[in-house]
Amino acid sequence: MAEIPPPLKIHPPLTNTACPWATTLDDLRQLYECPSTGAVTTRTSLIHGFDHDPSRHQYSLFDVTSHASNLVDTSPVPQANSSINSLGYSHIVLATYLEFLKIISTENPTNPRNKTFIVSVTGLPEDIIQCYSLIAAAAPDLAFPVAMEINLSCPNIPNRPPPAYTREGVASYLAAIQTAVSNSSLPHLPVGIKTPPYTYISQYEALFSALEDSAAASPNRLCPLSFITATNTLGSCLVLSDSSQSGLTHQPVLPFNSTHSPATTDKPYTMGITTGGLGGVAGAPLHPLALGNVCTIRRMLDARKGKGLKHIQIIGVGGVLDAEGYMRMRAAGADVVGLATGLGILGREVFEGIERGLKNGW
Repeated sequence: MAEIPPPLKIHPPLTNTACPWATTLDDLRQLYECPSTGAVTTRTSLIHGFDHDPSRHQYSLFDVTSHASNLVDTSPVPQANSSINSLGYSHIVLATYLEFLKIISTENPTNPRNKTFIVSVTGLPEDIIQCYSLIAAAAPDLAFPVAMEINLSCPNIPNRPPPAYTREGVASYLAAIQTAVSNSSLPHLPVGIKTPPYTYISQYEALFSALEDSAAASPNRLCPLSFITATNTLGSCLVLSDSSQSGLTHQPVLPFNSTHSPATTDKPYTMGITTGGLGGVAGAPLHPLALGNVCTIRRMLDARKGKGLKHIQIIGVGGVLDAEGYMRMRAAGADVVGLATGLGILGREVFEGIERGLKNGW
């Protein structure tokens, strides 16, 4: 009989999520050394990389009430509580991220807190099988546990809706995961998917239909997922700010470029992004929707006893900026809390502030 999907072991139950501030070796090193995180998540990578264009692929930190933002750079305004981006995936390939992990492991041969690295990846279903093979093959030589997260939710890829919005899209990746973890020559790692913001019930039903079908088809009658990360940014958002340098008012904080490279079938993850000033928003404006997503997914998991889904954990993500936000996300049903915008605004101090703000500790 196939193994039970291994659980995530993250203590404290707090991590960053795939984001611009988890791109480089130094980013990941700093996150690993932070005493208030129980895991580190890499920025989402592909096997062959993503065509990064700094003139279009950008982010901005802003205040959701006034839309105040520094238009000329990426530093936050004093009241910043939100982010918007048109970035897409990391331009750094998966193999390089695995080299980063080896370097960090060598620098830290002991791992007293047993801190986990979650390697975020994406690509076509067949790419995911290869991603798992590469990560699992590297895992035995690392000083820390490793998991794989599949990003099925980026809103910034033109002409390709996030796969997690359809039953068929989710099902194709679950089949790939089942194939990957069935390779007995490789370690069995925790594998999860990152979902987009769901806004109506049929989207949740599509997700759970695919999860249940996958469990029914697996040798042990269990879905091969160990966790779900909910939720990614909300796409098609526009932030308009004023420029003190030029005197212009109501200017998009992201590049206003309405052109993009055409979609191709052979390289669907290397195309350009249609910005038009639009991007995926996160932080404070996403928080209520993210709480609703986590709460709904938790309730649907709990209601499906005997369906092979009970073991699935939730990493709750979206708008957590402080201890109160952390506690709200846990109350909504998250096993682990992740954040990105708070990291961009405050740096790793955001994690330390959350730990200090929890009166009863972890």
